[in-house]
Amino acid sequence: MWFYRVYITIWGVSKWRCSFTMLILFVFCFFISCSLKNQPTQPNIILIFTDDQGYGDLGCFGGTHVQTPVIDRLAKEGAMLTSFYVAAPVCSPSRAGLMTGCYPARIDMAYGSNYLVLLAGDSKGLNPDEATIAEVLKTKGYRTGIFGKWHLGDQPGFLPTKQGFDEFFGLPYSHDIHPFNPSKNRHYPPLPLMEGDTVIEIEPDADYLTKRITERAVQFIENNYDKPFFLYIPHPIPHCPLHVSPPFMESVPDEVKEVLRTEGDSTINYKERNKLYPQAISEIDWSVGQIIDALKKYNIDRNTLVFFTSDNGPAAVGSVGPLRGRKARVFEGGMRMPAVAWYPGKIPAGSVNDEILTTMDLLPTFAKLADAKIPADRVIDGKDIWATLSGQKGTKPPHDRFFYYRGNKIRAVRSGPWKLHVSDDGNDGWVPKGLYNLETDIGEQNNVASDYPEIVGSLIGYIQEFNKEIISDTRSAGYVENPGYLTK
Repeated sequence: MWFYRVYITIWGVSKWRCSFTMLILFVFCFFISCSLKNQPTQPNIILIFTDDQGYGDLGCFGGTHVQTPVIDRLAKEGAMLTSFYVAAPVCSPSRAGLMTGCYPARIDMAYGSNYLVLLAGDSKGLNPDEATIAEVLKTKGYRTGIFGKWHLGDQPGFLPTKQGFDEFFGLPYSHDIHPFNPSKNRHYPPLPLMEGDTVIEIEPDADYLTKRITERAVQFIENNYDKPFFLYIPHPIPHCPLHVSPPFMESVPDEVKEVLRTEGDSTINYKERNKLYPQAISEIDWSVGQIIDALKKYNIDRNTLVFFTSDNGPAAVGSVGPLRGRKARVFEGGMRMPAVAWYPGKIPAGSVNDEILTTMDLLPTFAKLADAKIPADRVIDGKDIWATLSGQKGTKPPHDRFFYYRGNKIRAVRSGPWKLHVSDDGNDGWVPKGLYNLETDIGEQNNVASDYPEIVGSLIGYIQEFNKEIISDTRSAGYVENPGYLTK
């Protein structure tokens, strides 16, 4: 080894044989060797995934109604992704696309059993035969943890611990799936808080969920800083009803606090709680800061990729910035998300990337960074986008087309700057509804379909081709008979 050659050279030149010097040199080189041996070569990966946060709900994306200094700093030190898309405009399908790298329609996860998303006691869930990000990374020795909201099935075989996660602390679905939901058509069981596969609390105090999730995520870092890990933090907020912990209630107007004090034991004032939106975003930003502080404390910040984005556009409150549309819509505001990627020394600081990128790309990209293989026995729709994220010159755009689904139907397609909205004609065909140039009309206000019939025809061709392909290669979701509630 190199340290033996160094010693022999010194000895040969000086003719100096000193046993003490030999011992010191050996010990020094031994510790250097051990240090190099224990130095992690695979990056840690942290994915922070908020719920119903809009494109304009970060300061770095133009939001003036929110304060996000930590995330804004990460954007300055890393990259802002300004054309970053989710696989669906609602919760469960979006998360299925994230975890598997596939369009939800390909894996039968475009809907819950009888609703837009999975509900409590749903017979359906993400098929355990699918390969999740966690399962792919575990093949390379990663420790995996999820702290927050799952929403890909609450039956025993669908829970995170059956989908590649070593640890789970959080909610099996959205925190509005509880008896206080104002819907007159649906009645839900009490909300469970889970540790692994076990319900540890019923109707946990939602004011403290962000704080508790953050504390558990930090603890996960403390327990695993000396080995590669994948940490997934899908925050339950800013999905309604909005809750924040006491320190963030201090800036809430007194009149709002007074109204909220009148909430009874069996009611939640959703409308009044919407006014907590800026505070909810501030607490998320605080949470990100706690994660970054933990990385720096253990000196692993330069070996960690942190990726921040949301699952779909905002619902009742929140900002889509210059975009059109909101949650559940295939306009940009429903599916184009604010996204920040931070990896010191690897992702160029202050970069702004406007390439078409998606949550489905994260599985193959994380696999590339971990030197893991993605399944070769199935179609994965996502692409490895590391060359794009890291600013490698001469990189070709990862996607020449992206399809906007609502349920199992393609409702729009984007290629380059062009986006075409369509409806189906009932005979396996598509009718153009609007063509927009997103470079000059990001708000989708000026329909130019009549001016560019050849582009309309080309984009419809893309839809026909992909629809045919995905129908011929669709996998089943997981299903169970006689599903039950986690709580009663």
